[in-house]
Amino acid sequence: MELSFRGEVWHWRGPAPYFFVTVPADQSEVIAELAPAVTYGWGMIPVTVRLGESETATSLWPKDGGYIVPLRKSLREAEAAELGDVVEVTLLVRV
Repeated sequence: MELSFRGEVWHWRGPAPYFFVTVPADQSEVIAELAPAVTYGWGMIPVTVRLGESETATSLWPKDGGYIVPLRKSLREAEAAELGDVVEVTLLVRV
């Protein structure tokens, strides 16, 4: 299944800092319906994420009843995506 949306790049400054984009609530609901069939544990959902012309394999993280997309440094650098930018994200949920 493929989903596309726009979202703002934000930074979590935890012990292992990451940059993310939040999946909108309506698309999170669709993903949640598939979750039991695709999760590999802890609610993680394997996906391919496309940002601009670049894509990589990753996993959605569950957060506050929805999902967030981690953006690897290599992906952000390839597409010049920085903190606060609004980006177009395409997810391919591997079912």
